[in-house]
Amino acid sequence: MASLSRLWLGLPLFALSLSVLRADDWPQWLGPRRDAVWREAGIVEKFPAGGPKVRWRVPVDPGFSGPAVAGGRVFVTDRQLAKNAKVNDDDPFDRSMVPGTERVLCLDEQTGAVRWQHRYAAAYGVSYNSGPRATPVAADGKVFTLGTEGHLHCLSASEGKVIWSRELKKDFGAKTPLWGFAAHPLLDGDKLICLVGGKGSVAVAFHKDTGKELWRALSAKEPGYAPPVIIEHAGRRQLIIWHAEALNALDPETGKLLWTIPAPIRQAVSITMPRQLGDLLYVSSFYNGSLMVRLEAQPPGASVLWQTLKISEKDTTHLNALMTTPFLEAGHIYGVCNHGQFRALRADTGARVWENTALLTRGEELECATAHLVKQGDRFFLSHENGDLLIVRLSPAGPQEISRCKLLAPTLSYQGRDVVWAHPAYANGHIFARNDRELLCADLRQ
Repeated sequence: MASLSRLWLGLPLFALSLSVLRADDWPQWLGPRRDAVWREAGIVEKFPAGGPKVRWRVPVDPGFSGPAVAGGRVFVTDRQLAKNAKVNDDDPFDRSMVPGTERVLCLDEQTGAVRWQHRYAAAYGVSYNSGPRATPVAADGKVFTLGTEGHLHCLSASEGKVIWSRELKKDFGAKTPLWGFAAHPLLDGDKLICLVGGKGSVAVAFHKDTGKELWRALSAKEPGYAPPVIIEHAGRRQLIIWHAEALNALDPETGKLLWTIPAPIRQAVSITMPRQLGDLLYVSSFYNGSLMVRLEAQPPGASVLWQTLKISEKDTTHLNALMTTPFLEAGHIYGVCNHGQFRALRADTGARVWENTALLTRGEELECATAHLVKQGDRFFLSHENGDLLIVRLSPAGPQEISRCKLLAPTLSYQGRDVVWAHPAYANGHIFARNDRELLCADLRQ
């Protein structure tokens, strides 16, 4: 009986240990649920002296795409210039064609050893032509990648064999956007949904197993760069597509338009992913600022709740985000404005609750300042463009920095400073982060 009692007493502790030891992959942009939440427990409260232990480092070529982690493998894309190819680094808007190859790289999650790589020719004619933009998507033994010039691949996750591929420019008559094809593909059931462009094909759904087109929808002069996302409201799933002319909701099964709100964006910089908070849906852009809409149930629809009325680069009222997708919770919006101001807004009115210029910029004005936010427990991991990794708490009372370490060297030159803009992955107690020279895995477990 005593041994049986000890067994029963031990069961709660065993169950607790299982919850603490739960580990999650990071198979796509912003994590398993595409919501920038890291749900693992047992993660460090503060970084140790000297920063977290780096388990491995692997050389990579340049690229803006973040890694994806699934099934014991790490997937990332990069680009190598052709021999003797020249790049005009002095003019980021130079769109001269530059020959080179893109690569899909698969690494062992535990060791960083290269398992396979798939390389293909990809001449670039885009602004900032260092490498691919879109994070891979991994699921069901496949990995899906989108290159800067519209090369869409479905590869075997175990071997790297091509299962199917499409060339978006050739297949749909689309033009490469100024900053390339950058919207992270979305996998929904049997559908791989991508921003493409061209007449009637801003959004296209492909069958994940064959590459066959299932539906196409929407027209716009520029497709923009915002990742597609699926929300649920009043029991109905809606596919949100934010292109350079409007915020739209589609039926994800058919591509049928459910509602649209005109929202022309200067220079087509619809980049950040739309975020939902209850019956509110929010987007933010560099020049046009914020747009908050209220979702309506019957029939599915939306109406403008509030928005930034002044189009301005510096005279900003709400939040003018560029590449940092804001985070919404508990009635508030947290994000990085276009010159590095960390801001909190009330979601219902857009009123500014606080602004902090010390956390990211140390009081400097940094154009296109970028820091990626991922929530873990009651705090956030913030990957800074200067290569720092921060643990912070965000609340209506203001930001609180808990811990900071140097994780990566910034390797891309922009406006007189060096930056790293790729979004990291948080998986199985570790962070996987890259710059233009290396991809590393660092231990964040307690």
